[in-house]
Amino acid sequence: MKYAKDNIQEIKADVFKPSRRDFLKAGSLLSGGLALGVSFWSCDAQGAKTALFEPNVYLKIGTDGQLTIMAHRTEMGQGIRTSLPLVLADELGADWEKVNIEQALADEKYGDQNTDGSYSIRMFYKPFREAGATARQMLVRAAAAKWKVNEDECSTAKSEVLHAASGKSISFGELVEDASKLEVPEASEIKLKAVEDFELIGKATPIIDGHDIASGKAVYGIDTAVEGMKIAVVKRCPVVGGSVVSFDAEKAKAIPGVLEVIEIKGPGLPATLSKPLSGVAVIAENTWAAIKGREALEVEWDLGPNATYDSDQQIAELKESVKKKGTDRRVRGNFAQAKASAKKVIEHTYVAPHLAHATMEPPAALAVVKDGKCEVWAPTQNPQGARDVLAEELGIDKANITIHVTLLGGGFGRKSKPDFIVEAALLAKESGYPIKVTWTREDDIHHDYFHALSVQRVVATIDSQNKLSGWNHHIAYPSISATTDTSVLQPSVGEMMLGAIDFAYQVPAIQIETHDAKSHLRVGWLRSVRNIPQAYAICTMLDEVAEARGMDPVENILDLLGEDQKLTFTEEITEGGYPNYGESIEDYPWETARMKAVIKKVAEDAQWGRKLPAGSALGFAAHKSFLTYVACIVEVKVNGSSVEIPNVYYALDCGTGVNTDRIKSQFEGGAQFAASFALKSAITFKEGRVVQNNFDGYEIIRMPESPKNIHVHIMKSTAKPTGVGEPPVPPFAPALANAIYAATGKRIYEMPMKW
Repeated sequence: MKYAKDNIQEIKADVFKPSRRDFLKAGSLLSGGLALGVSFWSCDAQGAKTALFEPNVYLKIGTDGQLTIMAHRTEMGQGIRTSLPLVLADELGADWEKVNIEQALADEKYGDQNTDGSYSIRMFYKPFREAGATARQMLVRAAAAKWKVNEDECSTAKSEVLHAASGKSISFGELVEDASKLEVPEASEIKLKAVEDFELIGKATPIIDGHDIASGKAVYGIDTAVEGMKIAVVKRCPVVGGSVVSFDAEKAKAIPGVLEVIEIKGPGLPATLSKPLSGVAVIAENTWAAIKGREALEVEWDLGPNATYDSDQQIAELKESVKKKGTDRRVRGNFAQAKASAKKVIEHTYVAPHLAHATMEPPAALAVVKDGKCEVWAPTQNPQGARDVLAEELGIDKANITIHVTLLGGGFGRKSKPDFIVEAALLAKESGYPIKVTWTREDDIHHDYFHALSVQRVVATIDSQNKLSGWNHHIAYPSISATTDTSVLQPSVGEMMLGAIDFAYQVPAIQIETHDAKSHLRVGWLRSVRNIPQAYAICTMLDEVAEARGMDPVENILDLLGEDQKLTFTEEITEGGYPNYGESIEDYPWETARMKAVIKKVAEDAQWGRKLPAGSALGFAAHKSFLTYVACIVEVKVNGSSVEIPNVYYALDCGTGVNTDRIKSQFEGGAQFAASFALKSAITFKEGRVVQNNFDGYEIIRMPESPKNIHVHIMKSTAKPTGVGEPPVPPFAPALANAIYAATGKRIYEMPMKW
């Protein structure tokens, strides 16, 4: 994810008729009809218009009435190839059955293509509406001229322009030639549809890739092939920062089918967020030969300074560290005074392990490097970022690098890193073959950009009036920034923003502190990032606060949220301000009324407070992330050391919900994702190496333990849309822990959970 977008306040759109030269890489859009380009732009801090890239997205309406839209974002199951075009189509008044989607290549002209951080809809919702409204205006203008009527008397629906007074209608296909001769309307002439006129936005629309995915026709990175392609697997240094001293390739080359053995030189330390680890690649005619050749390969490693890293030891050290005074990151009032005068003090330390992304499709990429050009097929979340790194590593101009974006078999942030793509390209250049690099599951588990372990200590004080009077939150974990700068020892303000320094509750004394934690691995962002451990510590402690106050957990949170207000936090943050996910705090404030509304709704839907059999209970948590308000209630049935999850209830406010089918799917998947790390998943390091190898060691949720019924309520809203891919994850684990406590009387302070 990105924590900020260079302070972009609002993305806007200009729509224009592109030249033929603009369409050199636009495939079928070259043919006749009404073709439009959309250029996204924003204003800088001084209010000056700043073009991002142009043109960003193309759309074309053919004489047959078919609408083609270039999808510039990456599809990984979240439905963005459906939802963004859907916004444009609805504003245009198109028949969804006549909409075709083409995946864009990696190119600056498509604007921001980095698909992470739950901001695709948030960033492009309004510009796509403006683009659709512009095309609609041109078609209406052409029809009105043909009928000699006023434009205001015309409307569009099902890919037709309608004139209600006369009952006349005409298809888009019949109008495109006339419309293409018109000037593009000025932005001031464009009127967006009223919310009540939406036909697609706010409804449930299946993803366009759904049938191909379900039937096995969908093409993922691992499915790609070209003539003459060879397979490569890489034996990578088992410790981050290590390097190859020497290798003996003879035994590997003796394996039938093995063609070449090539060293890949890594960056050492610091590592990077883009380049490969040090290793030795085996190139073969097929995957089996490549893997067997790698097994026979003899490599001597210099394991580097991380060779003694032990994750259990680091957790023990951080547990001691968070007991001491840390670096103040947010201060309100006087916590020491609140603690000294408290009637009761509650103090606990919360521990979470390293996590791997473990996407169902491990990294894979196919590259052809020939005649000064490079062509790649890859499941990448960030195609332009990959293109930039390839240009640097290969010494090839970006204009000569083509990246085809395939479907992703899961991303979660891992596939925003192009290291596996660079491996394929470097090997293709060195060997002269088209090369597909294939990562095994073991490669994926051993060499991820991990979600780093976390140790957090929270001290809460209750005063003589039975109020939560003080909140002291100590945080220690290796920062993402430490991957590229080993001198970084404390979390960035962007990481602290994710549920920590935006603690929204009305407590007189708040002191949030961070502590040093050295990184010994490649740290990356994983779905919801630092919201995971921070929400866990906060929401489970607040459940204990409710018990200490003798209050119902839901009523406790509603009480702590106080009066309806809009929060900014900025004046209490000691350094770096409040990033607010890259958005203006004025445009996207923290609104307590919206959080209280989702809490009340989820309590209603789950029938909070109902009686359940012995061993069964409900647990509650609420958390705002990626600008979306989420409340969650988990129902459990505990039997000894095992747990069943019959029901999960979510209520969310994501502003305008574009595609309710995808929103619900994201929350259903988010609950399963969170259940895995809450109950099963952990990466541990011994002697600098990952201990786990495959899903036998790095466990994910199995069917018996997975949530059975996931109920999702989407609050009706006309507010600006916000993220939905990551917000389901943070409140689930604390709601689960709180439910297990209600069922067993045992509090849980570590993940994966044991009781």
